[in-house]
Amino acid sequence: MADVPWHLSGDYFENCSCSIVCPCLVSAAPPLTARPTEGFCNVPLIFHVESGRYGDVVLDGLNVLVVLHAPGVMADGDWSVAAYIDQRADDEQTEALAAIFTGAAGGPMAAFTPLISKNLGVRKAPITFRIDGKTRSAEIPGILHMSVDPLPTMHPSGEMWANIGHPVSPDNMVMAVGAAGNTFSDHGMRWDNSGKNGLYAPIRWSNQA
Repeated sequence: MADVPWHLSGDYFENCSCSIVCPCLVSAAPPLTARPTEGFCNVPLIFHVESGRYGDVVLDGLNVLVVLHAPGVMADGDWSVAAYIDQRADDEQTEALAAIFTGAAGGPMAAFTPLISKNLGVRKAPITFRIDGKTRSAEIPGILHMSVDPLPTMHPSGEMWANIGHPVSPDNMVMAVGAAGNTFSDHGMRWDNSGKNGLYAPIRWSNQA
């Protein structure tokens, strides 16, 4: 799968279970080696593909959710991961998006694969993704309700941008906060990340050099 040329661009946001600011990414310790503020990390990563192609398969307009659970320090691994693919995707699009967003097709998500010990599978779901000004939100009925806004700042842009090296968008990412009522419930897990650390960024990915 990694041999199939692909590229995509779009938008993404996440809302982890850490208090602001997440020490897994921003601390005096090397990235992913600090203990999460709650002792574990529960994080949904939500993606909208504005335009993209996997070989000859067009991916425009589709949404993807990846949820990660790390039971302790993230660098120690033992992660559990599940993925959700937009129900509007046909079979070829579903296969392509699953390959990209599980890391099987190379690209940014492949950075996570050595840390994953439990794959909870890929399923299709009705995923909505919205951008309203600086607010990012997503919904899967009965499973996910998520919304983030930028952290307050005195900067005239209204956003704090950082180059924290996050694999999703290493050079440009906005520090954000989760809204009230941010929940995920599936696979025997229920998370409430209301008021917790968030991030969002435009994405531009490829498995080509």
